[in-house]
Amino acid sequence: MARTKPIVVVTRKLPDVVETRMMELFDVRLNEGDHPFTAAELATAMQTCDVLVPTLTDTVDASVISKAGPRLKLIANFGNGVDHIDVAAARAKGITVTNTPDVLTEDTADMAMALMVAVPRRLLEGAEIIREGRFKGWSPTHMLGHRIYGKRLGIIGMGRIGTAVARRARGFGMAIHYHNRRRLRPELEAEVEATYWESLDQMLARMDVISVHCPHTPATFHLLSERRLKLLKPTSYIINLARGEILDEDALVRLLEEGKLAGAGLDVFEHEPAGNPKLMAMKNVILLPHMGSATIEGRINMGEKVIINVRAFCDGHAPPDRVLPPPA
Repeated sequence: MARTKPIVVVTRKLPDVVETRMMELFDVRLNEGDHPFTAAELATAMQTCDVLVPTLTDTVDASVISKAGPRLKLIANFGNGVDHIDVAAARAKGITVTNTPDVLTEDTADMAMALMVAVPRRLLEGAEIIREGRFKGWSPTHMLGHRIYGKRLGIIGMGRIGTAVARRARGFGMAIHYHNRRRLRPELEAEVEATYWESLDQMLARMDVISVHCPHTPATFHLLSERRLKLLKPTSYIINLARGEILDEDALVRLLEEGKLAGAGLDVFEHEPAGNPKLMAMKNVILLPHMGSATIEGRINMGEKVIINVRAFCDGHAPPDRVLPPPA
């Protein structure tokens, strides 16, 4: 007798190659229209499926999890960050949560470096001058920016992505500094020639560029508060590809308006998907639509991770990318 395939609900449109493989292996409900699930749609899906494959656009909090049907035993997140999932509530209800670590590291680090170069060198402004037909020829003082060679880079969150950024930044001749919950192993610290700061405040006051790569947790909400942003030099730049909530966006706007910061490159926003109109109007700010990990290769790799986790779990094995709730 053929084994019954698990019912898998996928909340957003995934790459065709990923969806095709899922269709071969599981009883899949796809989201062909790629619309974000409403709360009602999410609740209905969780009542009827064995496996839910959500993305960061789905808020799977304790109240939603409490209404999950008895069949649901696995939430296989399509993404690395799980701040939109109440992992502790899921575990209490006997639901395993997995994610897709490692596959987004290099893509996100590439984008961090792109913003790190683009903001000080005013690349977006330059491109707009060409598109608008305002370029009248080269001049010694036209479109002057700032080099990043020789500047001090302060990385907040020295995990996989932060370390990948450090490796790239060394190639650009930057001096690497970092703040992390735990100090790196001596050999890794030596590899990227990084200086560790136990005090985030002390590091911020000395850096030319700050790049944010820590997870969003209750402890990191507004980690870059107005008080901390005021510690930065007025010639400093901020790059954020982590989560918008880590940065006090209103405070950032005020300091940029007052000329107390040189600029910012943001791929994430505090009230995403809504962008701050004041930031949009600033020439020294580059805003991107949460595309730091948006490569075809990366999305396919994420899908492959999801499939591996679902197959392992449904075969009675421990999924390789299980997420545990943080310590109480």
